[in-house]
Amino acid sequence: MTVNVKKLTLDSLKPREPSIRVLSTAVCEVEGVEEVNITVIEVDANTETIKIVVQGSDVDYDEVCETIQNHGAVVRSVDEILVRESEND
Repeated sequence: MTVNVKKLTLDSLKPREPSIRVLSTAVCEVEGVEEVNITVIEVDANTETIKIVVQGSDVDYDEVCETIQNHGAVVRSVDEILVRESEND
């Protein structure tokens, strides 16, 4: 049996650029990710506080965080996680 991450909800702070469209597309390209939903919570002169919800068959937390960081954002916390046990083939 293995445990796969199915859903992550992340609190993040990003610069105003790149847009959430660009960031969501980049995160969705991570292997195992099937869906990304980004909500802007607060806007400052230079930054945006965002909530990122990532869902998929086997979400790689480290790769998702690396992709977010490569786009200038910082993951401040993991607010929710859903994991599921699955049988190895």
